Amino acid sequence: MACIFCQNHDISQEIKGVPTDASELADIMLRLEELGSHNINLVTPSPHTLLIADAVLKARERGLTVPILYNTNSYEKVETLKRLEGLIDIYLPDLKYVSSAASLKYSGRADYFAFASKAVLEMQRQCGVLITDDNGIAVRGMIIRHLVLPGSVDEARGVLDFISSELPIETHISLMSQYTPIGEALPKPLDRRLLRREYRRALDYAMSLGFTNIYTQRLDSADSFYTPEFNGFLE
Repeated sequence: MACIFCQNHDISQEIKGVPTDASELADIMLRLEELGSHNINLVTPSPHTLLIADAVLKARERGLTVPILYNTNSYEKVETLKRLEGLIDIYLPDLKYVSSAASLKYSGRADYFAFASKAVLEMQRQCGVLITDDNGIAVRGMIIRHLVLPGSVDEARGVLDFISSELPIETHISLMSQYTPIGEALPKPLDRRLLRREYRRALDYAMSLGFTNIYTQRLDSADSFYTPEFNGFLE
């Protein structure tokens, strides 16, 4: 995808990182667990699924116990996700849009929802509703994220309608207000932050549908301070 508003543009639009094979990736996973990580968070992993599958198996053979988390924009093929069944413990998918007009305009993919809707249903089939441990830390399941964009409350409503009609009402939803204009020459209304009344309308609609697990954000989370720098190295 080519989201024009991407918050992590320095890794999505530029070439950063260190070439790694499956054994080296397994080493990184084990090192992260040793440092106290609650999970191994694989961000936008779909181009590397074969490598990741091999690395997860190697890491588990060597004693990895923390959950594997698949953090995705949901522009995925179901057959790819099926190849990962049994390897992924937690799915963290975005559901960005329902309309082809918005997905084409903002992400260059008119067919986004056609793929993303089926992908999310497959993730639900594999891992189910989110389960947490006694400390409230996720161990298995799915959290669906939706970033409410300026001027796009109707997209939020469409996403919430889909979840309400196709998934359990207990599905965990992260309704995000953190949109921050990053980059040059963004079109209106993406050249501004989300308005309080826009986020309130999206949240009120989610609550009206009866969802029992909604994560919310303060509007002051819309700050580039929260966008990390990526140097490609594990300290």
